[in-house]
Amino acid sequence: MNNPYLPVKTEIIDIVQETFSVELDVKTFKLRAADGAPMIFQPGQFVEFSVPGIGECPFGFASSPLEKGYFEITVKRTGKVTDMIHSLRVGDFVWVRGPFGNTFPLEAMEGSDLFFVAGGLGLAPLRPFILHALDGQNRAKYGKIQMLLAARTSMDHIFAYEYGEWRGAKDTAIDLAIDNPEPGWNEKVGFPHNLVKGMELDFSNMHAILCGPPIMIKAVQSSLTEMGLSIERLYTTLEMRMTCGVGKCGKCNIGKQYVCIDGPVFCMAELAKMPAEY
Repeated sequence: MNNPYLPVKTEIIDIVQETFSVELDVKTFKLRAADGAPMIFQPGQFVEFSVPGIGECPFGFASSPLEKGYFEITVKRTGKVTDMIHSLRVGDFVWVRGPFGNTFPLEAMEGSDLFFVAGGLGLAPLRPFILHALDGQNRAKYGKIQMLLAARTSMDHIFAYEYGEWRGAKDTAIDLAIDNPEPGWNEKVGFPHNLVKGMELDFSNMHAILCGPPIMIKAVQSSLTEMGLSIERLYTTLEMRMTCGVGKCGKCNIGKQYVCIDGPVFCMAELAKMPAEY
């Protein structure tokens, strides 16, 4: 895909149902350009996904950037466009523009420990970075990897089928959490900003990467900075209010910044200088 401003006809080649609770419906769509051209992207970037006659929405990449034969997006059913996306089937065609946005500073984080904190669907835009770091050709570039993956219920964890493999990776630890106790649940219970306070975290050489609802991001950031982690080592990715993807509609601006072109990845030190609108 050479021109990110031109929509490209794209085939749905697989669909995975991620969540199984009554309240939350999330699916992952595996996509491949009809002409076979690879989608070249970096962790943190996003695409504009459109269904002709219905509408267009931005979604962060949810797959490994090392996979060239396909890419994935993960979609929560919330309204008109996402309802239609969820009704699509394998073999259907859609249109995609991209990639857009900036990326996580992968090289700057090399040599550091990584701490990923995800709330619900927030794991989707972090997954490309996680898969990049866990890949055999990159694993030695990073230190210890820790994750706190939170969801409302045990039925709402996305990519749960990969957790066993992630936990089996070298120097990698995963804590799973849900909001309230459930029968048979033996892992963490509570909200991420409280749970991090009870975790063994070494901030001497760590970067933390957060994604989830804005209230979760702010609360976890507050907890981590109170514990001693510098905001210069805290990153998040925002997808709030993005529409056009090219900085023209103005819906995603935060002060003078536009999430779609100046982000969606931001260091917390950057956000601290901006209006508190996210």
